[in-house]
Amino acid sequence: MVRALARDEVAPIASAHDASQEFPWATVKRMADLGLLGIPWPESLGGAGFDTIAFMIAIEEMAKVCASHSITISAHTTLGTSPIVNFGTDAQRSKYVPLLAAGKVLGGFGLTEPGAGSDAGGTRTTAVRKNGHYVLNGTKRFITHGGVGEVFVVTAVTDASKDTRGISSFILTKETCDLQATAAAGIGHDDSLVPLPGFRSGKKEDKLGWRASDTRELIFEDVEVPVENRLGDEGQGFVNFMRTLDAGRVGIAALSIGLAQGALEQTIQYTATRRQFGKAIAEFQGVHFSVADIATQVEAGRHLVYHAAWLAQHGHPYGREAAMAKLFCSELAMRATIAAVQLHGGYGYTRDYPVERMMRDAKIGEIGEGTSEIQRIVIARHIFRDLARI
Repeated sequence: MVRALARDEVAPIASAHDASQEFPWATVKRMADLGLLGIPWPESLGGAGFDTIAFMIAIEEMAKVCASHSITISAHTTLGTSPIVNFGTDAQRSKYVPLLAAGKVLGGFGLTEPGAGSDAGGTRTTAVRKNGHYVLNGTKRFITHGGVGEVFVVTAVTDASKDTRGISSFILTKETCDLQATAAAGIGHDDSLVPLPGFRSGKKEDKLGWRASDTRELIFEDVEVPVENRLGDEGQGFVNFMRTLDAGRVGIAALSIGLAQGALEQTIQYTATRRQFGKAIAEFQGVHFSVADIATQVEAGRHLVYHAAWLAQHGHPYGREAAMAKLFCSELAMRATIAAVQLHGGYGYTRDYPVERMMRDAKIGEIGEGTSEIQRIVIARHIFRDLARI
């Protein structure tokens, strides 16, 4: 189902939305109608009632034709919704998850700040408790759905003396920046959500890739957040968002494998029809070697992705496996898309073919949800921690 939607409806408009940076509300509406924005959540919460593996399949299949659409599925579900499902109260779940799972509104995750990227514990946004509410002040950066979204889970320091144990998380709501577009699409805004005064989106990023995905600042200026909007106990924000990032890393790995597979498929098709020196360039041994190497690595990466997803689905620890999948697959996506551009020759450097967009889209996989360097640190820590237990 996802493959058909991607091929028939998303692929034809992907290049235009990449060029214009316009959020693709019409196709996001189609994804919502098909249940793709609530795949792993139970039907009792408005979800599709599938599992983690099905969720990863959808991310991978969509990324084969458009990473911007794929990250919409991944970030909305994992970052915007899963913290409420996993750490929220029954009241919070019943209030927010049905709207998010049905895709009636989009969600996001406010963690990164101008001074807190790889150092996620360096959060400077503050939440001061006063008279039955918290007052939030600060800024978040590079937030997927920052403008178009309406429900966000954000982190803030509630006790600076406790280091990372003084970071808490909150559910905040605002109005989408695209009211006219959402009205036309019939998705993206819900009047039942009350915007919190002082909470708004800021500068929209002009990005190298994922250009049809909305990425902006989130700004908090004396935002009064009700105590009942705190997600979990005070001080649990850091631990909870680290668990959220593990799940997000598997999603980025699935997206990266989709990009690599999509680039490989484009390359196979192109080299089979492009003729030079009197024959299709697919007949040259150099092309054989490149295609064989990438195809083998894609299969290896896919095993890493779905092994991590299987562990997550069955409640096993998967932090190390998530980091390994994300590291390997994101770096593979860069190698695969660069090879695709190379094998397309001069045409690969133009926008006549999708591989140049795929190459630009692949780069953020090595940065977002923890850079490749951070993944190596995470993996090594798991290895030496396990060694100490022997």
